[in-house]
Amino acid sequence: MNSQTIYFDMDGTIANLYGVENWLPQLQAANPAPYAAAEPLLKLQPLARRLNKLQAKGWKLGIISWLAKNSTAEYDKAVTKAKLNWLKKHLHSVNWDEIHIVPYGTPKEKTVNNPQGILFDDEKRNRDNWTGIAHNEKDIMKVLKAVS
Repeated sequence: MNSQTIYFDMDGTIANLYGVENWLPQLQAANPAPYAAAEPLLKLQPLARRLNKLQAKGWKLGIISWLAKNSTAEYDKAVTKAKLNWLKKHLHSVNWDEIHIVPYGTPKEKTVNNPQGILFDDEKRNRDNWTGIAHNEKDIMKVLKAVS
């Protein structure tokens, strides 16, 4: 039996990209700084503890996050690096089973290893298209407590 997987979007779900001052003009100027500067949207220490407990029970953990719109290959590399560094900085104790940082608009359910898993995403269309169970970013801790 395949173990269940929990996936997290980053921007607007666990990282407050949209709270970074002038985030959109910076992204349009191919500046990856807002991805690095984004503050966490929830308390990450309790999240990391919960995720590590779930992983010890056999759950798999993943990230599925989009790159910037209309980007170049060079900018995609810089954004990917910034997102990976953000995860290392803020969730360093979590050993992710999957990390997918993909072009903007890529169907998330077609990218991951377990499209029947649980997704946390702030974007309604991603939740609507998800083939497993999807929740918004506000329900992360409540849902994780319920599944553990």
